[in-house]
Amino acid sequence: MPNVNRVDRVGGWTRAVTARPRLTLLLALLFTALAVVAGNGVADRLSSGGWAAPDSQSSYATAALAEHFPASQPNLVLLVDGRGAGVDTPAVAAQAEQLAQRLGADPAVSGVTSYWSTHAPELRAKDGGSAMITARLRGDDNAVADEAKRMAPAYRGDHGPVRVKVGGTAAVQNELQSTIQDDLVRAELIAVPITLLLLVMVFGSAIAALLPLGIGIVAILGTSAVLRAITGFTDVSVFAENLTTALGLGLAIDYALFIVRRFREELVPGVSPRSAVAVTLRTAGRTVLFSALTVAASLSAMLVFPMYFLRSFAYAGIAVVLLAAGAALVLLPAALVLLGQRVNALDLRKALRRRSRRERSAEPGAGYARVARLVMRRAPLFAIGAIAALLLLGLPFLQVRFGSADDRQLPTAAESHVVQQDIRQEYPGSPSGAITVFAEGADRSQLAAYQKRVAALPGVVRVEGPFTAAGDRDGYVTVLPKGEAVDSGTQSLVRDIRATPAGFRTSVTGQAAVLVDSKHAIGERLPWAAGIIALVTLLLVFLLTGSVLIPLQAIALNALSLTAMFGAVVWVFQDGHLSGLLSFTATGSIETTLPVLMFCVAFGLSMDYGVFLLSRIKEEYDRTGDHRASIVFGLQRTGGLISAAAVILAVVMVAIGTSRVANTKMLGLGIALAVLMDAMVIRTLLVPAVMRLTGRATWWAPPVLRRFHERFGIAEGGAGEAAPDGTEAPDADGRRDLEPAGRD
Repeated sequence: MPNVNRVDRVGGWTRAVTARPRLTLLLALLFTALAVVAGNGVADRLSSGGWAAPDSQSSYATAALAEHFPASQPNLVLLVDGRGAGVDTPAVAAQAEQLAQRLGADPAVSGVTSYWSTHAPELRAKDGGSAMITARLRGDDNAVADEAKRMAPAYRGDHGPVRVKVGGTAAVQNELQSTIQDDLVRAELIAVPITLLLLVMVFGSAIAALLPLGIGIVAILGTSAVLRAITGFTDVSVFAENLTTALGLGLAIDYALFIVRRFREELVPGVSPRSAVAVTLRTAGRTVLFSALTVAASLSAMLVFPMYFLRSFAYAGIAVVLLAAGAALVLLPAALVLLGQRVNALDLRKALRRRSRRERSAEPGAGYARVARLVMRRAPLFAIGAIAALLLLGLPFLQVRFGSADDRQLPTAAESHVVQQDIRQEYPGSPSGAITVFAEGADRSQLAAYQKRVAALPGVVRVEGPFTAAGDRDGYVTVLPKGEAVDSGTQSLVRDIRATPAGFRTSVTGQAAVLVDSKHAIGERLPWAAGIIALVTLLLVFLLTGSVLIPLQAIALNALSLTAMFGAVVWVFQDGHLSGLLSFTATGSIETTLPVLMFCVAFGLSMDYGVFLLSRIKEEYDRTGDHRASIVFGLQRTGGLISAAAVILAVVMVAIGTSRVANTKMLGLGIALAVLMDAMVIRTLLVPAVMRLTGRATWWAPPVLRRFHERFGIAEGGAGEAAPDGTEAPDADGRRDLEPAGRD
């Protein structure tokens, strides 16, 4: 237990946040109220796209075609069913033509094409029982989704002899937004009460349990206000809302757990709440700040990618991490000073406690200490076994196939999903996967010659066109591929078309072209993102530990902890295992941006737990110089805390994973698995084993870097300070170093 005779310095930060604790909390309440007002309506301003690279050839062609030939890029589909009659019967044709005319008269529509006006075979089902009317809605992703929401009720349902279903990317975007928002509310209703129950089980005290939840609410509301402001300057993905909730609750709980647990350790009879807060901020507070910086750095790597889907998670993630850390370092100390011993009030576990005297007298974390000693006695066995198991779990990722997000993210009963599924199964070729080539500076004869060259390429079913405007030297052709919209053959066809000589400027777009460009953009910038994460991790972990080897170990072990997540993602969501149990439609591929997102988030969370463990090991090693005892001490003091935090964060992520949107389900369940593997395998088994194998070399650094660390390094306060009698002050547990230093 802490020694009441130690030196308790109240630093400047402690004085700043605890001098007027009631005022601090009042200002926090005001900030929260303003955040509620500022963040109001943020969901309506978020977008459901963002997977395409905006500076790519496909994005340029899409924008140019939308401007010059809007009907060539339809984003709304009316699937007209003859209700048993053929689509060419007079009554069906007349009603369909009326629907097309009505659709074309809508001011939000810039172009309409229908089977009945063109008799294009790709717009007619193979059995002749249904056909399509397609339209282009004006505006950006948000505007298109809003217009689809407005227009769909007017067209959906029975119209005389026909029945209409509404689909297309506009309808998909609209349903994605509404589904994600509904699912997020349900996830919060699931996560919050379970989280509160787990916090009560961890702390015992209902008062202590409410503190992390309060910090999480402040972080989430503050981030909503930040995202609302960012939407005024750039697009933000609707999926970022899920990360805000998950990280807001998860990291706030992590940080508050660490601080409240340390405060309760320090708050013994004879120690004032302010003194206990001072030691807590010098130790756990610095660790929280350091951890927040590492997580934010991992998330910031997504800013190097051009897709706003990934950049949105960086905006949301960085904001929620910094707000969670800020609330934990400002509001929490003020609340703890006011509460004092009352932080232990309302112990709800008393009625459940029936422990033996031996259990009551056991030192906290004794079980983790025994595990650490066992692991270090058999370090090679545990290290090789854990690494082999993790690599085995990651093997399915070697068969990953990257694709693009489409309607199959939605539940099978969603109308836009049903429409697109009917088109895939019942219509010739791959009309939804058509490749469009925009040509600039070409007359009709030049385009016709180019069309013949493209039609001769392998994998082409038919080339429609050329289509030109009167007096305009721009035009386009539409290529129908043999395969699926984004399979490997269609992607190869995109590359072949781009390599086909034309004699004028051409730009290729379509689902496959967007995927090819997205993969290229990610591959081109991935080394930069990985370099940012690695460099920042190396620097920050070195500043914490003063070691050259530990930062390298941290990167290797953190990356290793993600293998199970990536293997499971491919085995479940790509290959379709458990699809019935989890209620999603497997597409045979993984959306290209999701592995990048999941890596950045999961790597940052792994660093979060790694910093908690390393900080306590380093604190004890600085005090005693005993390498093995420091590892045991660190795991004993943080093992239970890390496990509890991981379980709570996993609960939040699983709640997010209950979403009916497949990509959100994949994100939530995948990161939940990664967090649990990191806490249970990496921190509990691999870190002690690897540090035992590296011995005292773990702490080595060349003289120049050691001097750099002595000057700029981040050291835990409260250990090794001089006591008033000139002897070494006791550490945070009230012990003096009576053992010789230098043992391995």
